[in-house]
Amino acid sequence: MPYTADELLPQGTLSRTPQPQLPTGDGLVLRPWRVEDVAAVHEAYQDPLMHQWHIRRSDSEEEAAGWVREWLKEWEGERKAQWAVVDADTGLLLGRVALLSIVLAEAQAKVAYWTTAAARGRGVATSATNTLTRWAFDEIGFHRLELLHATANGASCRVAAKAGFALEGTKRRAAYHQDGWHDMHLHARLRED
Repeated sequence: MPYTADELLPQGTLSRTPQPQLPTGDGLVLRPWRVEDVAAVHEAYQDPLMHQWHIRRSDSEEEAAGWVREWLKEWEGERKAQWAVVDADTGLLLGRVALLSIVLAEAQAKVAYWTTAAARGRGVATSATNTLTRWAFDEIGFHRLELLHATANGASCRVAAKAGFALEGTKRRAAYHQDGWHDMHLHARLRED
């Protein structure tokens, strides 16, 4: 059955080329994940703040290795795309930024990020989110990007605001974490913003 509106981004928009490296211009690089990142990912997930705001934990490097293998494959499926955020000079892992829930036909996706404990308060999440957003709008042609975070996560709210994502509302009791249900702020940015 045909749709009444054209697909905004056709299948293959992402997967027809290798996942790019994206320099931020301020000393960071967004790059595809590597097997060598496993130990750093496992270490990042030992941080209590990661347990507070994320629903996954890493109990072993083997488990983290499975995630990294999964993240490497996601580009081909065009439903998710995830980058390691690293120091451009040292290669040190500082965080992760991603497009999740990609719907190419509607040119929409959700932005997600985290930073390592050592990277917090240094603007890493904002820089990575800005770089990914510019690439998604200018290079790929996305129309709308959304960003969700727990209303209690003030640091994430500041990142969203600094990256130009307007607060559109609150999704009540929309995410379940280890301490119970969380209300979630919905932020969004349009290509023309």
